[in-house]
Amino acid sequence: MDEFWIYVGNKDTKVRLTYAYHKTTGEIAAWVFGKRDYKPAKTLREKITKSGLTFGTIATDKWDSFLKAFRSDNHIVGKKYTIGIEGNNCRLRHRIRRAVRKTCCFSKIMFNHIKAFSLAFFYINYGYV
Repeated sequence: MDEFWIYVGNKDTKVRLTYAYHKTTGEIAAWVFGKRDYKPAKTLREKITKSGLTFGTIATDKWDSFLKAFRSDNHIVGKKYTIGIEGNNCRLRHRIRRAVRKTCCFSKIMFNHIKAFSLAFFYINYGYV
């Protein structure tokens, strides 16, 4: 699991995308937008469990919200375990360049950002048809 900022509206308005990534298949298992607090991490955990996904271990960085939300799971903490998802962050930044630009973001409406990321996640999970 990891997160990164996107810009909504102007350069001062940032929203955090938090998502779960399957290390072997490269698929995006679940994702949520929010602030940098406990609520998005908790919502992400709920999305993973509601979708019926099972996991042996969860690898995250040392963010307090992840530590709190995934306390009861087999949780591995450290940057050396999240190398794969950092590469995926780079792939997302390149695919959706307009969402991470600081100077002029592509939309002031959060709905448009959600649709752009859900389209990118669809292509990551299912490939180009």
